Amino acid sequence: MSNTQVNTKVENQTKDAGQTGKFVRENQKSLTFILSAIVALVVIYFVYQNVYLRPRETQAADQMHVAQENWAKKDWDKAIKGDAGYPGFEKIVADYSNTKAANLAYYYLGIAYLNKGEYQKAIDNLSNYRGDDSMVAAEALGGTGDAYVELKDLDKAASYFKKAADKANNKFLSPIYLKKLGLVYEEQKNNSDAADTYKKIKSDYSESPEAQNIDEYIARAEAKK
Repeated sequence: MSNTQVNTKVENQTKDAGQTGKFVRENQKSLTFILSAIVALVVIYFVYQNVYLRPRETQAADQMHVAQENWAKKDWDKAIKGDAGYPGFEKIVADYSNTKAANLAYYYLGIAYLNKGEYQKAIDNLSNYRGDDSMVAAEALGGTGDAYVELKDLDKAASYFKKAADKANNKFLSPIYLKKLGLVYEEQKNNSDAADTYKKIKSDYSESPEAQNIDEYIARAEAKK
């Protein structure tokens, strides 16, 4: 590279640096405002998480243990409405929204309403559950499928049983929901899909209780094709 080329390159770099400095000077107020806004957002997030949300999480967890005990005893009304001065899951959802406890309360409420025969309320609450636990999420999907069966909406029931089996992806829950899915297919006269679903239980979950007499279900669906 010649001296002329080197000098030109240095001049261009110096010029670019000067333009950058000029841009910063001319836009100093805007840049300061943007930086201040970012810092403010970080502070607000920290305060929300540690000063507002975390204490609410603790309070909600402390408040809902009696509702959980009533739910375990299948005392659905007390689990929903509360007992002995402690709130039920309905109040946990209302008073502690945006907490993990309230999210879990949606699942408890949905199953409680399902057992009470209030199927639309069961669907509404189970559909609001947004947990990371694959087992609970699968049970929420499966419970929604059960509710749709009771409401005679078999298309939606089939959809939710399939989602539940896929979400669970284990030998405990998946064959349960696959069997329910097969029964729904049979009810819809979709015997080919019913047979395929039962065969999946036999091939993928051969040691599950659902697989023990699955050949009978396969034969029945095959015969009705």
